[in-house]
Amino acid sequence: MAEVRLVDIEKRYGSFVAVAKQSLTIENGEFLVLLGPSGCGKTTTMRMIAGLEEITAGDILIAGERVNDKPPKDRDIAMVFQNYGLYPHMTVGQNIEYPLKLRGVNKATRQQQVQDTAAKVELDALLGRRPSELSGGQRQRVALARAIVRTPKIFLMDEPLSNLDAKLRVTMRAELKHLHHELGVTTVYVTHDQMEAMTLASRVAVMREGRIVQLDTPRKIYAEPADLFVAGFIGSPSMNLVNGSVTAGRFRAEGIDVPVDLPDRDSVVLGIRPEELDIATDSSAPVAGKLYALELTGDSTLVTMRMGKTSVCARGPADFEAAINEPCYLTPKAGARFHLFDRNSGQRLDG
Repeated sequence: MAEVRLVDIEKRYGSFVAVAKQSLTIENGEFLVLLGPSGCGKTTTMRMIAGLEEITAGDILIAGERVNDKPPKDRDIAMVFQNYGLYPHMTVGQNIEYPLKLRGVNKATRQQQVQDTAAKVELDALLGRRPSELSGGQRQRVALARAIVRTPKIFLMDEPLSNLDAKLRVTMRAELKHLHHELGVTTVYVTHDQMEAMTLASRVAVMREGRIVQLDTPRKIYAEPADLFVAGFIGSPSMNLVNGSVTAGRFRAEGIDVPVDLPDRDSVVLGIRPEELDIATDSSAPVAGKLYALELTGDSTLVTMRMGKTSVCARGPADFEAAINEPCYLTPKAGARFHLFDRNSGQRLDG
């Protein structure tokens, strides 16, 4: 285990800035997720930690030691890739054993560590198979076992679950969460999937255009997004964002009239999450429009309504039914929180 410090690191390709000057401390034993859309710089940041990308400026320290000039093999890290990276001619056991063999660990110790590690990820019955004989989830577990077998200082994981089907991703998230609890190794995990970030991370670094725009716990980021980008990126379905203005303590837009704690201001964006809205029957409800779509998700129904060009989504009961294009009314639940942002800068105005 080790603390990782990035001090004013920067990555440029000619005039293109892939990662702007950033500083970040990843605590010893932490599970930090770098989250953002494609091209935001999250994988480049991880590759700089690994030593697979040279940094343009700044310093990287692992366990207090500057590693800028150290090759990847000397940084005591283990990586898990999106495409598994297994050796097809080797068995599962040989794939897991290979990092130990490279380090000169004696055969008896290697075999014992392979058995122990395989048991942790439920592969002990498959050690004699080759990767071509395994399912996608089993291959991913082999890649994880190969990474954890020598207990490195740091795990680096680059979208390791993206090739799995939805059901298997849920299972593997639980396995990763348990493994991290069991091993306690500092982990940096890259993903564009906000559900993975929310369920796995100790802290999340949300990235956009080469910069960290918010760094905090999943709970804090969900409850208090720093700007419009984070507000729209976190949550499934995402936060409702409505353009309007504030006058005399009320936010007003087409179909919406709600009290807010903000001085008079134009160009305001109000945000509220779908799960904080209830379906109402009274036409005097503060949110009114026409029903646009119903989507049954199993335990609930996503109700989307339109007010002019604006859409608002609410999470209603599973048995809710209504006709498309009929009037629809919503009301905030007791204790529901409105989020207010400046439309021009995107920055949060409240809290």
